Amino acid sequence: MNEILTTRVGAVLSVQLNRPDKKNAINTGMYTALNNALVEAAQDFEIRVVVISGVGESFTAGNDIFDFANTEELPMDENAPGFQFIKSLHNFPKPLVAAVTGSAVGIGTTMLLHCDAAYASQSARFTLPFVTLGLVPEAGSSFLLPRLVGHLRASEIFLTGRTFDAAEAAEMGLINKVVDAPFDEAMKVAEIIAEQPPTAIINTKALLKSSNHAAVEVVMNAEGELFRLALQSDEAQTAFMRFLSRKAK
Repeated sequence: MNEILTTRVGAVLSVQLNRPDKKNAINTGMYTALNNALVEAAQDFEIRVVVISGVGESFTAGNDIFDFANTEELPMDENAPGFQFIKSLHNFPKPLVAAVTGSAVGIGTTMLLHCDAAYASQSARFTLPFVTLGLVPEAGSSFLLPRLVGHLRASEIFLTGRTFDAAEAAEMGLINKVVDAPFDEAMKVAEIIAEQPPTAIINTKALLKSSNHAAVEVVMNAEGELFRLALQSDEAQTAFMRFLSRKAK
């Protein structure tokens, strides 16, 4: 089964996580496919907007913990597929729109900080469980989330690993709004954006990101180093085993 589905609808590229039996948890192969989709979309003039969503009842359960628990699969450098995908998210020059239903865990939430519009269902639940897993935030989220919601709220979310709902996500500005059909809304907005003059869209996105772009890249590099070190720690491996044992019950 193709775990990443890509479909062209006019000038919009729909990219869907397609592992519904695992709540769309992202494995190494999926990160590679996601990164390739963004790289190709950036180079294809006919693609004006990318919409990211998940098949089934979840957006994504985040990184597949089985990959983290398998020491042979650990991302040991910045060329690992997961880090390459994060870098492509940060540097993607065209509009990114997200449609979120159900669980949005880890990268499922942090990737929204790089999107230009995001819509979620009432069922959406957002979680940043990095500390709980013995890890640190990624995707520049330790910089972007405090800028969005303030230091105190970002600290509480990261340090407790608590889950928050779609209403709170909308109130804090992580998503545009709560809707009944997020994918339909995301596609509708994407099609409106795709009809605009493309160079003006790309330049406007670049201007909107210009004040923080370089700073986010610096933070992402620091996060990546600490994340890779944390993955190898006894603390993280113990947390992964605890997580997997709970799932097995």
